[in-house]
Amino acid sequence: MAENAAGPGAHPRPLSPHLQIYRWPATMATSIVHRATGIALAAGMAVLAWWLLALARGPAEYAFFTRLAFTPLGQIIVFGFVWSLSYHLLNGIRHLFWDIGLGFAPRTANRISVLIILASILLAAAVFYHGFVLLHGDVL
Repeated sequence: MAENAAGPGAHPRPLSPHLQIYRWPATMATSIVHRATGIALAAGMAVLAWWLLALARGPAEYAFFTRLAFTPLGQIIVFGFVWSLSYHLLNGIRHLFWDIGLGFAPRTANRISVLIILASILLAAAVFYHGFVLLHGDVL
């Protein structure tokens, strides 16, 4: 470790920021979440393929899949997939604007990052709500 420049008896200071004191900008968080949702979408595609295979194999396999999908854990997984898809879509649109040079000002980039997170949650909730209406035929 480097020697403390303040002299003997002084409290050692960190040489670089670390997670306890570093404040993440919204753009950093959305960049990390974009990568994570990309991985989640890849995993979700495996579940989607399982659903299609179950549908193709007949009523017994499809009934088994739907029983699992309608458990609380299954609903969380499906919602996570839908949210990942909506977040990745909205963040991809932001990247298209960045490609043409718009939205790079730090204040603008941070505001749009927060807006994308909120909008993706609302979009995923709207998709789930409409799916509920289609399945049950009534409005909450």
